[in-house]
Amino acid sequence: MRFSLRLAAAALLVVSSVFAVGDPALLINDPTVKAALAAAQRNEPWTLDEQVRITEIPAPPFNEGARAREFERLFRELGLKDVRIDAEGNVIGVRPGERPAPNIVISAHLDTVFAPEVNVKVRREGTRLTGPGITDNGRGLAAMLSVIRALDEGGVRTPGTLTFVATVGEEGLGDLRGVKAIFASTLKDQVDAFIAIDVPSGDGAGPNRFTVTGVGSYRYKVTFKGTGGHSYGAFGLANPIHALGRAVAKIGEIRVPAQPRTTFNVGRIGGGTSVNSIAFEAWMEVDMRSESMPALDAVKTQVLAAVDAAVTEESARWNGRGNLSVDVQSIGVRPAGSTAMDSPLVRSAMGTITALGLQPITNASSTDSNVPMALGIPAITIGGGGVGTGAHTLEETSDSTDSHLGPQVAILLAVALAR
Repeated sequence: MRFSLRLAAAALLVVSSVFAVGDPALLINDPTVKAALAAAQRNEPWTLDEQVRITEIPAPPFNEGARAREFERLFRELGLKDVRIDAEGNVIGVRPGERPAPNIVISAHLDTVFAPEVNVKVRREGTRLTGPGITDNGRGLAAMLSVIRALDEGGVRTPGTLTFVATVGEEGLGDLRGVKAIFASTLKDQVDAFIAIDVPSGDGAGPNRFTVTGVGSYRYKVTFKGTGGHSYGAFGLANPIHALGRAVAKIGEIRVPAQPRTTFNVGRIGGGTSVNSIAFEAWMEVDMRSESMPALDAVKTQVLAAVDAAVTEESARWNGRGNLSVDVQSIGVRPAGSTAMDSPLVRSAMGTITALGLQPITNASSTDSNVPMALGIPAITIGGGGVGTGAHTLEETSDSTDSHLGPQVAILLAVALAR
């Protein structure tokens, strides 16, 4: 499935999701809402157990099936309706309201960044849980389950509908494939607001921080190709590795704006067969990011120009010998977008966090929310509770101190929006 940034930008002009919202400061005193918030705190030991259990179900890139099947079971067990796994692998369940709209989607991603061979066993040390994926996104997934359970235990009945989604492919080369599939389906037209539960701003993020700006990205695999040959006997041929080196040097000299924050990175390189061979192939993977699509397009243009110039210069150095060429393959497109600070969703999030005695902080990040943001559908990403450190490392850690606040933020926000 292809996702066009230009189509997303055009959609921004025509998609509108305006709906009435409740006041979190008043709703927090509603007896059923109070009961649900209390249930989330009371059930936190169960939530932590689920966080560990879920994290220990491997969900490497493009292999989330085992965890997805477990979420299908859990969604049914927790009483959601119309539970299913879609063609992309997302798990979807519905908590019907008195009417279909507004429909608030609450999501958390299933996948991790870790390869199948990585040991995902979690160890507990006091309030600290440590293991690959325990925060990103074991905590988000467990928090979503806590929300569903607490709403039922509190007897909360919402006028609008809540749709819960466990998505695939949020990380790395997954390229947001799960959420892209959601918004390429008929469900897109039924979404009034989208809340992702994830790690909204990296290490140290608490339940008071949420993402309102989606950082977009382009990712390319660039492969330089040539005839190749013996390093001595065939000397004089254009060398793909030398061309790659020229390209990396040129990319390193690119100037980008500080605002909007725009970045580039050559993250991986490879190629060649031996120290005494002229390579027949060399490759690199390049990542570019920005909060602004024009700035992202500008740095992409400079990176691709650097690649073309490197090929031209290396070929000219050896008078065209070696049949040097380059292949540029897109391996990731994440659209940039944002949700306005004065939108009902952001104002509700601010009010919710304040009502729970916290100071709201907004930020920019790259999450499943990028896709609805780019389509003009109100979206934010909130934390699942606790404080995570070491994301995407083998020593990833989640500190569960006051971690019940994550599900409480999601509960009060969902009730405020589903009016």
